[in-house]
Amino acid sequence: MTEMTPIERDTIAHIGDIPMLESVRAWAAINSGTANFEGLVRTSEALSQAFGTLPGTLEMVAPDPVERVTPAGRVEPLGHGKHLHLTVRPEAPVQMLFTGHMDTVYPVDHPFQEQRWIDDNTLNGPGVADMKGGLAVMLAALKAVETSPLAARLGYEIVINSDEETGSFSSASLLARAARGKVAALTYEPALPDGTLAGARGGTGNFSIVVTGKSAHAGRNPDDGRNAIVAAAEIALRLTEARSPTLSVNPARIDGGGPNNVVPDNAVLRVNFRPQSQNEIDRAQAYIERTCHTVSTERDVQVAIHGGFNRPPKPIDPGAAALFDLVKRSGADLGLDIAWRATGGVCDGNNIAAAGVPVVDTMGVRGGAIHSADEFLLVDSLAERAALSALTILRIAEKGHA
Repeated sequence: MTEMTPIERDTIAHIGDIPMLESVRAWAAINSGTANFEGLVRTSEALSQAFGTLPGTLEMVAPDPVERVTPAGRVEPLGHGKHLHLTVRPEAPVQMLFTGHMDTVYPVDHPFQEQRWIDDNTLNGPGVADMKGGLAVMLAALKAVETSPLAARLGYEIVINSDEETGSFSSASLLARAARGKVAALTYEPALPDGTLAGARGGTGNFSIVVTGKSAHAGRNPDDGRNAIVAAAEIALRLTEARSPTLSVNPARIDGGGPNNVVPDNAVLRVNFRPQSQNEIDRAQAYIERTCHTVSTERDVQVAIHGGFNRPPKPIDPGAAALFDLVKRSGADLGLDIAWRATGGVCDGNNIAAAGVPVVDTMGVRGGAIHSADEFLLVDSLAERAALSALTILRIAEKGHA
C-alpha cells in the first residue's frame, strides 16, 4: 500500500464503516427471480433507498418490449421488471459507467431461498455472490469515492437491470445509451473464489425455430402428414455440424407433439450458439438460414426463425487491456494479485464492450457455485473488492482514462 496517495488512503479508509454484509443479507432475503415481478419491485425499492444516498438523479426505467415464442409456437409479449438508473454529475470531465443486476436465477418457488453460514467467512444463499454482494461492493466503493476531493472530476451512470440473467433483452438499449461517452465501465459480476477475473468472453445467441407441418392419422395415412418433430430434430442435428473450436452449438429443447396416434404438426426447437468472433456470428447466421430453408424444402414444412445474437463476443482490445492493467496495478497496491482468464460465459460486459467502452465485468465479490443451491460469498472479499474498485475509480478520475 506504499504506492497509494494520502487521498487514496483516506478514501479507502471509509469503506470499513459501510455495512456491506448487512445490505447483502437484506437484499438476498428478497426473492428477485427474473419473473418474480413482486419481488423485483421490493428489491428495486430497497436498492433505490440505498443507492439514492448517492448524489444525482435516480429513476426506474420501464422495460423495453420483449417477445417470446411459446411451446405452441405463438409469439407473445414477455413481461419484465423496471431497471434502476442513476445519473451523477453529467457535466464532470470524466465519465464512467457502473452496472449490475437485481435479478437472480431462482424463481419464487425454487427450494433455495434461505441463507446459512458454512463457516465464519462463507455465506451460502441465493444471489449472495451473483450479484447482491456485487451491488454492495459497487455502492460502498462509490460512497467512499464521494468523500474524495477527486469526486468533483467524476461523473457516472449506474444501471441495475432486472433481466440480466435472461439476456438483458428489455434493458439492452438502456445499457447502450448509458455507455455513450464513457471512458471506462465496471460491472459487478462475481470473481472466482481465488479472485481471478473474467477476461475475454465469447458471445451468445438464442433461437426458437418454429416448425409447422401437417397432422394426419399415424396408422391410417401417416404419409399424408408432415412430421414437425422429425423436421425439428433434423434441423437440430444439422445445426450441430456448424460447430468448430470457436463456435459451440447446443440444441437444448424441442417443444411440440401430442398423442402417439397423430403425426405432430407443430414443434419449436430451442438452440443456443456461443461464437468467439464476429466472423463466427456471420457464419452461424448464414448456416441457420440455409439449414432451415433446406429442411423446409426437403420435409415440406414451414419454418420460422425467431431470436438472434444478443451478446457479441468481448475481446481484450487495447482499451480493455489498459483497464485490466490499471485494475491489476491497483490490486498490487492493496496487496492483491489480480489475474484474469478467458471464459465462455456472457454478461452485460459483452453489451458494454460492443458499445466501444473498455470494461472489467467481474469487479464483484469473490464467490462461487453461482446458479446453484451451493452459491456462496466469501465475506472478507466485500471490503477487499470495494477497496479495489474505489482505488481504480479514483485513478481514472485523476488521469481521465484507464
